[in-house]
Amino acid sequence: MSTQNMYETILTEIRNQIFYVTINRESRMNALNIQTLSDIKNAVLSIYDNAGVKGVIITGAGAKAFAAGADIAEFANFTVEEGTRMSEEGHAVLNALENCPKPVIAAVNGFALGGGCELAMACHMRIASENAKFGQPEVNLGITPGYAGTQRLTLLVGKGRAMELLMTGDIIDAKEAHRIGLVNHVVSLDQLMAKSEEIITKIAAKAPLAISSVIKCVNAFFEKRVDGNHLEINEFGHFFGTQDFIEGTTAFLEKRKADFKGK
Repeated sequence: MSTQNMYETILTEIRNQIFYVTINRESRMNALNIQTLSDIKNAVLSIYDNAGVKGVIITGAGAKAFAAGADIAEFANFTVEEGTRMSEEGHAVLNALENCPKPVIAAVNGFALGGGCELAMACHMRIASENAKFGQPEVNLGITPGYAGTQRLTLLVGKGRAMELLMTGDIIDAKEAHRIGLVNHVVSLDQLMAKSEEIITKIAAKAPLAISSVIKCVNAFFEKRVDGNHLEINEFGHFFGTQDFIEGTTAFLEKRKADFKGK
């Protein structure tokens, strides 16, 4: 077990090859201020090349909120330039999360609104507790989402549903979020972490290089500047020169469980 206390607004721990990130601002409903975003970015980047970490689970402290939006008090008096920089940094943080070579699961344990919903959408999967709530209510403040919420919500639920949620500012429950494809699974609050760990553990048994490649190729589907098909061809061919491919195919033919080394 390894616990780090180097961050101001989050708690981190590596346990059983899982990197746990907990937003630790329970008194503020785990609202995302600038420091929190910086802490999340630095924490995630720190395990990019850590072979001892097989996956990441992000959640919020307490039982009420995953992250109930950005910290409005912090940016209420921002200038145009400051608002633009805030959005740019938010994009950079969530892009680092989305492009993490390890699977990242958002364990949504309550409100995921505004920036909190955007944070959850940047993760590779979302597991929601039954009390979770999702929404992009920025129009109520006279602004739009600033951390790629318009883009990721559209990709996950489709244009029509995204338009409705973004323009009405409606908040939906976990059951509806699951119905429209925003979340992968809905479980009771006491089973939230167990379900997240179950999925990460299942993925951890697979070839690490192949998992990283899947993340890269799927993300490429939504990247206008990248030909996802061409990337997949190159990624696929590359694996024929890896030890994991030899081990995986040999284990299959020998009818045994593969022992992947990530090489």
